[in-house]
Amino acid sequence: MRGSSAAGKSTLGKELARRLDLPYVELDGINHQPNWKEIETEEFRRRVGEIVAQDGWVIDGNYARVRDLIFERCDTVIWLDYSLPVILWRLTRRIFRRSLRQEVLWNGNRERFWWHFFSKESLYLWVLTTHRRRRGQADEFFASPELQGKTGIRFRRPSEAKAWLESVPDRP
Repeated sequence: MRGSSAAGKSTLGKELARRLDLPYVELDGINHQPNWKEIETEEFRRRVGEIVAQDGWVIDGNYARVRDLIFERCDTVIWLDYSLPVILWRLTRRIFRRSLRQEVLWNGNRERFWWHFFSKESLYLWVLTTHRRRRGQADEFFASPELQGKTGIRFRRPSEAKAWLESVPDRP
């Protein structure tokens, strides 16, 4: 599952994994170690390699350093390619929810409200500087041989993803 930060990859991925009775893996949860330290590439690749060696899974994330491992074994790639206003609205809701509830994310990490408004680590800044590039990457990806032999699904509106997900039956 690919797409911009705050597009809803995790929400869609968790529900898809539940319906298909498959393990769900959020690459951010592997990459972001305590105190937001990024895992070393070799260890990241080892852990992701173990996951994708299994028979089935749903993975979300945009990490180029493990994309080859995932694409070698996946059969379907879903890309949430939503407009900037949709992403910014979802990001704002997420920031306020996580901050107010003091949600623990991965490995004890929490987002700090002020990061998003007064720091270089701001997800707003990240989204604003990467959104156009991500959309261009989606165009290139769906036209590339990398997708050959795989199912590629690109949702441009949340309503499309919701309708598609509702068509996926629960696995007994």
